[in-house]
Amino acid sequence: MGLQARLQQFGAFLAGMVIPNIPAFIGWGLLTALFIPAGWLPNPHLARLSEPCLMIMLPVLVGATGGRAIYGARGAAVGAIATMGVVVGSSIPMFPGAMIMGPLAGLLTREMDKLLLPRTGKGFEALIANFSAGILGLALMLAGYTLVGGVVAAATTTAGAWAKRMTEAGLLPLMALIIEPAKVLFINNAIGQGVLTPLGLMAAKEFGKSVYFLLESNPGPGLGLLAAYSVFGKGAARSSAPGALVIHFFGGIHEMYFPYVLMNPLAVVAVIAGGLVGNAVFVATGAGLVAVALPGSIFAEIAMSPRGGLLPVLAGIGAAAVVSFLVAAPLVRRAQSEPVRPAVAAAAEGSE
Repeated sequence: MGLQARLQQFGAFLAGMVIPNIPAFIGWGLLTALFIPAGWLPNPHLARLSEPCLMIMLPVLVGATGGRAIYGARGAAVGAIATMGVVVGSSIPMFPGAMIMGPLAGLLTREMDKLLLPRTGKGFEALIANFSAGILGLALMLAGYTLVGGVVAAATTTAGAWAKRMTEAGLLPLMALIIEPAKVLFINNAIGQGVLTPLGLMAAKEFGKSVYFLLESNPGPGLGLLAAYSVFGKGAARSSAPGALVIHFFGGIHEMYFPYVLMNPLAVVAVIAGGLVGNAVFVATGAGLVAVALPGSIFAEIAMSPRGGLLPVLAGIGAAAVVSFLVAAPLVRRAQSEPVRPAVAAAAEGSE
């Protein structure tokens, strides 16, 4: 099997975990865009729902779907238990951990049943099946809590360190090589808030604006990718992409485009290319924001642009969107729908 076929197969499996849960992502995105302090209808009471949905609900859904794709309802149950370990054991949204623990739980549950159930006495099948799955789920939850969370935290720290080194070396456009993959893995906040925001605050204090505020908040790469899915995508990905595009670009919820990269890993090249070009335009035109754009919507970017400095900001966002679309279009178009459908179908069959 060639490299492209392996990547398609891997993307198909990721799609089987992501696509069934896109409605949940959209629901959370709407909730966040509406009710957080910087949202359209700020409501502190309702905004309290946003973080638990992102930190717990969505990863557990993804983990359960991964377990279901491997071994039906039993795999989903153990996958959800196992995912809770990595969710609680980390301070960032644990989607990478969910995509590991869910399928692993389904696989181990299937193999455990093959070993135990043929040796179980008649009448004890349900008892053994339930207790064995519970014990396995507990073991995986403890392993995820103590091990996987630490590994992801270490990766986050490493990414932040590399980002800081590149910044100090004056290689700002190349920051997209770290920022865009980090965003897809939901560790963008470690770089954005941990590295870029402090640097931006110092620069803005001295110069009145800073390009650091634009590097992670730029909605252009995600806009181009979602536009490509809206035009050239297939099935559920195409039908859901326009809604995700609106929430991402106008609501500033960048997480909306992350699942579309996960379902076709080669698409990360498109958002990296868009980020590189956008950053280069920002640097070349002297673009910058006066403060952090939260959330990273086009409206926040405009609101935080300095007087007389709007055009450079819009030029970088527009360039990033165009390049991302042009690179993503052939990748999305050439992605075969046949490998994806079995993975989605497996998840759907397991729910029956």
